[in-house]
Amino acid sequence: MYVKQKVPFDYNNKEEFQTGLINWIGDVFYDILPEHGYEVREEQIFTAFQLADAVCNKKIHLAEAGLGIGKTFAYLLTAIAYARFSGRPVVIACASTALQEQLAGPKGDIQTLSDILGLEVDARMAKDRRQYICDERVNDSRNETGDNTQTDEINQWLDKTKTGERSEIPHISDRVWKQIGWDESMPCDTCSSSGFCKVVRAREHYRPAKDLIIADRGLFFEDLWTRDQRIADGKMPLLPNYSLVIFDEGHKVMLPAAMQAGQKINQEEMDNIIFSIEQIQGARESLILTAIALEKAFSNFFDILNHCVVADDRSERLAIRVDDNLLKAADAFYKVLDRLLLEMQIEQELYIEALTIRMLQTFENQIEMAMTALYRFSGNKSKDVITWVDQLDGSFWVVPRNLSELLDIHLFQKKIPVVFTSATLSNEGDFSYFSRTLGLKAPTNSTVGSSFDMEKQVVVYLAHSLEKSPEDDKVSPAIEQLVSILRENKGRALVLINSLNEVKRIRKEFKNHQLPFEVLWEDKGDRGYLVRKFREDVSSVLIGTSFWEGIDIPGEALSLLVVWELPFPALDPLIEVQRKEAKEEGLDPMMTVDYPEMGLKLKQGCGRLIRTKEDRGAIVIMENIVGTPWEKVVRGALPPGARIKTIKDFKKLP
Repeated sequence: MYVKQKVPFDYNNKEEFQTGLINWIGDVFYDILPEHGYEVREEQIFTAFQLADAVCNKKIHLAEAGLGIGKTFAYLLTAIAYARFSGRPVVIACASTALQEQLAGPKGDIQTLSDILGLEVDARMAKDRRQYICDERVNDSRNETGDNTQTDEINQWLDKTKTGERSEIPHISDRVWKQIGWDESMPCDTCSSSGFCKVVRAREHYRPAKDLIIADRGLFFEDLWTRDQRIADGKMPLLPNYSLVIFDEGHKVMLPAAMQAGQKINQEEMDNIIFSIEQIQGARESLILTAIALEKAFSNFFDILNHCVVADDRSERLAIRVDDNLLKAADAFYKVLDRLLLEMQIEQELYIEALTIRMLQTFENQIEMAMTALYRFSGNKSKDVITWVDQLDGSFWVVPRNLSELLDIHLFQKKIPVVFTSATLSNEGDFSYFSRTLGLKAPTNSTVGSSFDMEKQVVVYLAHSLEKSPEDDKVSPAIEQLVSILRENKGRALVLINSLNEVKRIRKEFKNHQLPFEVLWEDKGDRGYLVRKFREDVSSVLIGTSFWEGIDIPGEALSLLVVWELPFPALDPLIEVQRKEAKEEGLDPMMTVDYPEMGLKLKQGCGRLIRTKEDRGAIVIMENIVGTPWEKVVRGALPPGARIKTIKDFKKLP
């Protein structure tokens, strides 16, 4: 039987709850936390009060809080109290597994806060289902390979694990995990392990949470988009009913929302289907001929698709120029898939030895998903969708263009409070770009800067005129200046670049210089390994494209942050749609999309430098901004209060 958790203060009605919540928050921040060594931070308390008001009045709220504010404690107090007041858990949707662990792990923020307050907070993690093994795939893998593909250590873990979670054995390779991990195309409804597999057990663990569900962002949106259909089909939604949603790192919302709303066609899956059918002994001629036709239509579609791709090495998602040839190829591809699906359904019972029923059902699921993608792509000549090719695996993605409308229907109209919190939601307090991107009508907002003393901790050096030489020049003045700055600082620097091609060009020119510290290049190692090495080797320099956000390097290892070039957005299809919509509304796409997007990313990048009150450092912008139309945006993205100097005056901070 469900027992409602006790709210940590007394109240008799909704109005008294809101008043009691404000008073309790004040008591915690002004009295209880200082007794445990925490300082009083007015910015944190202001943010907490704003969140409490927004949640109690069921508003959509944008809470921007700079570094060192302590926004996690600020939203946790309201979240815990509101969950108990409403009788339904609060979902905190996280952008990464690391953030989930930071919040709900054994020594995480929730445990720390609950120990201080003497509250037993029921908080449970809801992780991405792809983080768990599939029992049936494990059995298939063993039967097919005789345990030869897995090491003894992995097999021993498989035999004893209770959760089947990949984090228990983090060094397992993607290749091996692909053979044993849960896959969305697997036919779970007819699986012999249905109802008691690792994924279901994980769901059974987090669903009864009384206070907080710390959810993976992708899982949250999968639940959001499929909730109504699952209920209509007599299935439980992936998440239970909740009373409030908090998006931590709220600026990272649109991509996971898009990916969970869309469909993709994976080339490797198609190749596997074709190969498996062609290996069936004694198969009917019509099935084999259909598989051959599929191979031709599939190859033709991707050949034409690759010629329609707009190359841009700055983006993980490559835009597509849709033309009639591509649409015709998509239609032919769809028709062959439809024919193959019929052939497989007719003869499903005949090939149990060559292809198990479950494998055939997996193929059917993959075919149906591909057909959905092609159908949506071809409809209205692709004008209602966003399409791209994934730079990593070459998969073809089709996503609804009206994502903001879907968010409004499935979330914002539900009349529950929704909070987006991050250090980068606005450009100098202007939230219009973020609001327009999500289709928010009239959200409330609050913004507080960092609690750090940026005037003492940061110096910013701006270039006035520094032209980068063409790629074929032997000596680049910008490279010479970069080397000089790194030498002066004795390494200890993060250099942010916009493209891997530019990283390679810089590395090529660095060969002419002997540097007294190690330079770590993004394209020469695993990202996690490079960050750890950069943190441990205090004098090293890290140069790359994907470190603008998400890394935390406090201390001496990072005392210089170099912005090689301003992070104007690439030809990302998600950004391109915003440009088109701005133009349709009579707005300037550069002013309303490109400048704000660049400013937010630059703000994130600058945030890598100062992580604690003890940190000191310099930011060098190597691209000229003085007198440009975007100078105001760039200056607004710099740490507030930081001293501004010219690049020729650069000196290593003591």
